[in-house]
Amino acid sequence: MSILPVAWAYDHVRLIDQTRLPTEFAYVEIRRAMDMVTAIQTMIVRGAPAIGVAAAFGMALAAQEIETEDRQEFLDHLESVANALRQTRPTAINLFWAIDQMLNTARQTVGPVSFLKEKMVATAQALAVDEYQTCVAIGEKGLACLPAEPQRLTLMTYCNAGALATAGYGTALGVIRSAYRAQRLLQVYICETRPRLQGARLTAWECVQEGIPATLITDNMAGYCLHKGLIHAVVVGADRIASNGDTANKIGTYSLAVLAHVHQIPFYVAAPLSSIDWSISDGSQIPIEERSIEEVYKIGDQWLTAPGIDIFNPSFDVTPARYITGIITERGMIPPDQLHQLHA
Repeated sequence: MSILPVAWAYDHVRLIDQTRLPTEFAYVEIRRAMDMVTAIQTMIVRGAPAIGVAAAFGMALAAQEIETEDRQEFLDHLESVANALRQTRPTAINLFWAIDQMLNTARQTVGPVSFLKEKMVATAQALAVDEYQTCVAIGEKGLACLPAEPQRLTLMTYCNAGALATAGYGTALGVIRSAYRAQRLLQVYICETRPRLQGARLTAWECVQEGIPATLITDNMAGYCLHKGLIHAVVVGADRIASNGDTANKIGTYSLAVLAHVHQIPFYVAAPLSSIDWSISDGSQIPIEERSIEEVYKIGDQWLTAPGIDIFNPSFDVTPARYITGIITERGMIPPDQLHQLHA
């Protein structure tokens, strides 16, 4: 099936509500820019590339809402919406990249405000199409760099870097999809990904929809699986990559990378070039989002711990480049210490 988490529907945006999966498949219609802000904050839409696409469409919605023919007033209003969108998820660089793309379109387009509005929608739609094509390319490039032996591979992934996290197809799960379609995949082991369970809820759901052979494990089983020799390679996504190859991804990725390193298992990061933040030299400069402690002490209405206990809930961690075998982009796989070669 074709999973498109973010889509333009004539005059509004249609999002797959990822907070309801896997028990319910439902869409949310977003008709106002500030509703898109809320959708990103509450993780109705999540995953760095998907957030970027959603933000672009949020800017397109903002453009339609502005009732003025004055160009500067139009641009000022767009900037205010851009600032609100920037505050939603600080770690995902794709969010900021997409907003900048939309603002640049508005600033550089010549013509009346009505034409600017049309151009904003067209730019967001083009960005979504490009993102999908980028993911397909990442899948094919990633397939080419997977271990040559054995013919049928068992891979491991973390969180959700699939179609739901992008504009379709996926980054890390895109590599796994390509391996499955090339008959090179024996099995994918999916880590559940506490505390929001994106692996258990979302990646497992995508695999079931497409018939990809998958096994769900709890996060603390990963080391056991690696030690037993069950895994041939690990493939994860990224929310932001520093220029030296240090990579921010869902909390727990760092631990998995260290385990893979100790067991000499290839550890790949799959992400579009737009996930690379060339303005920062290393991972220590990546802002790490902290989310509500409720995500840790509750699942639904079920309490998991004693009321009153202190809780810490960072949403991401940073994996040092030395633990990453290669970064897979739409232009191919490259070792982290050679990442600068991709900087145009």
